[in-house]
Amino acid sequence: MSASPLPPGQREVVRLPVRQVGDPPPFDGSGWSLTLSGELERPRVFTLPDLRALSTVEIEADFHAAAGWSVRKLRWRGARLCDILAGAALRESARFVRASDGLRYDSWLALADALEPDVLLATALAGETLALEHGGPLRLVVPARYGWKSVKWLRSLELHAEERPGFWERRGFHPRGDPWKEERLS
Repeated sequence: MSASPLPPGQREVVRLPVRQVGDPPPFDGSGWSLTLSGELERPRVFTLPDLRALSTVEIEADFHAAAGWSVRKLRWRGARLCDILAGAALRESARFVRASDGLRYDSWLALADALEPDVLLATALAGETLALEHGGPLRLVVPARYGWKSVKWLRSLELHAEERPGFWERRGFHPRGDPWKEERLS
């Protein structure tokens, strides 16, 4: 059986490369948290043990980088973002999700894209706790978008009524980042 096709302009690589903007942030598991805020009725702060306990979903998904490489069949474990958001009671005004590492990097998703069932708050990759170099302890994984939407070292999710450009969008990248449509640049 042959592998499914890759999006246009992509070539397959065997291992997930380590690419990031700046150095990984320092990590202290005892004080680490994820904040969920914005256009919702029930803001929440999750500890790492909270998220690891919620990490019951496993998906297998390809990962596509705007640089033109793809890794096939990565096995992620985490919590579905749609389930986390459902528990927060979104306001009608919520249309976009801003995901941030809390320091320098952010990316925005349309709420409809964020609610796809394969979008995860990932705590594990290939059966192992998510390594710092791949975004541990928590990474947003958005398989249907280019890799810049899969924010490493995730610390906050904010719901907004209006979209703003994220880190790469401020540098000319497409706001949606669909690899099947080659939405690399605006």
